[in-house]
Amino acid sequence: MTGTRPRPAVFLDRDGTVNEQMGYINHISRFHLLPHAAGAIKLLNDNSVPVIVVSNQSGLARGYFPLELLDQVNEKMKSLLAREGARIDGLYYCPHHPEAKEEQYRRDCDCRKPKIGMLQQAAKEMNIDLARSFLVGDRWSDVKCAHRAGCTSILVLTGYGQGDYRYIGPGQEIQPAYVAENLLEAVEWILPRIDRN
Repeated sequence: MTGTRPRPAVFLDRDGTVNEQMGYINHISRFHLLPHAAGAIKLLNDNSVPVIVVSNQSGLARGYFPLELLDQVNEKMKSLLAREGARIDGLYYCPHHPEAKEEQYRRDCDCRKPKIGMLQQAAKEMNIDLARSFLVGDRWSDVKCAHRAGCTSILVLTGYGQGDYRYIGPGQEIQPAYVAENLLEAVEWILPRIDRN
């Protein structure tokens, strides 16, 4: 990819955006795709837009589940999406927390959203232009992350979205470019606006 112009991508939060928000997914049985999530991702796939999941996973740091389970959950996500003809092109997660129970994950990192380390890593590894990219999530930390990275932010009202929109959002200086009912509505808003030239 050396020498090729960086492309725009759509970054997706995982829990509450792609799958049902269950708090910490501490068992494989707790992972369920949200309705229309696979269809939304397939729509991006069909339009040749890279789809990259960026997820805070502090449950690892807190000792609520092992790395093996996180890997299993991510594989289940990919498998469920594949059944509906959808795929993600990149997956990044932050296992850290400043007050982690697990010492290996105890740090004030640069990847835990709203910090932008995961997006920067993806941009470098996948030749992504953050300024032409979008980030969809259900928390104000996603909105802030997008703003800091230079992406366009969309808040979805799934997961924690409705509560964040009602109780957190009004007091925030940084606001999303768009508020969508769900991931499919977000993607339908993004596609006419994404600059792929």
